[in-house]
Amino acid sequence: MSRRNPFEEIERMFERMNQQLGQFEDTPVPGTQQLSIDLADRDDAFEVTVDLPGYDREDIDLSVADRTLRISAERDESTEAGEGEYLRRERRRRSVSRTLSLPEDVEEEEASAGYTNGVLTVTLPKATGHDESRSIDID
Repeated sequence: MSRRNPFEEIERMFERMNQQLGQFEDTPVPGTQQLSIDLADRDDAFEVTVDLPGYDREDIDLSVADRTLRISAERDESTEAGEGEYLRRERRRRSVSRTLSLPEDVEEEEASAGYTNGVLTVTLPKATGHDESRSIDID
């Protein structure tokens, strides 16, 4: 006669909760822009591609630490109509951010990034050791 696992019901409950919470992972917050991210495994490095149309290099902030890549961007937009004394003037601030867990450790000091035509490409060489957080410059 086999013995019943007393934690089986709790484990099933956690599985159901994880499934339900996973449904909300990619749901954008109202009023925010959803970042499209591609993560590719290129043998000796990970390559992350992010669509950030309309942002300047200076608007984008990248950092990597503990197998986690953090991407954020912020910009101001303004619309003006009329000449001289303005009849309408609208301003708003746009910001997006995304955190991406990497499947393996990376050489944080050797990470590089490029930004061309609204597409950010981050290259993260694979590593065996841990380093502290490092900001990544965009070329």
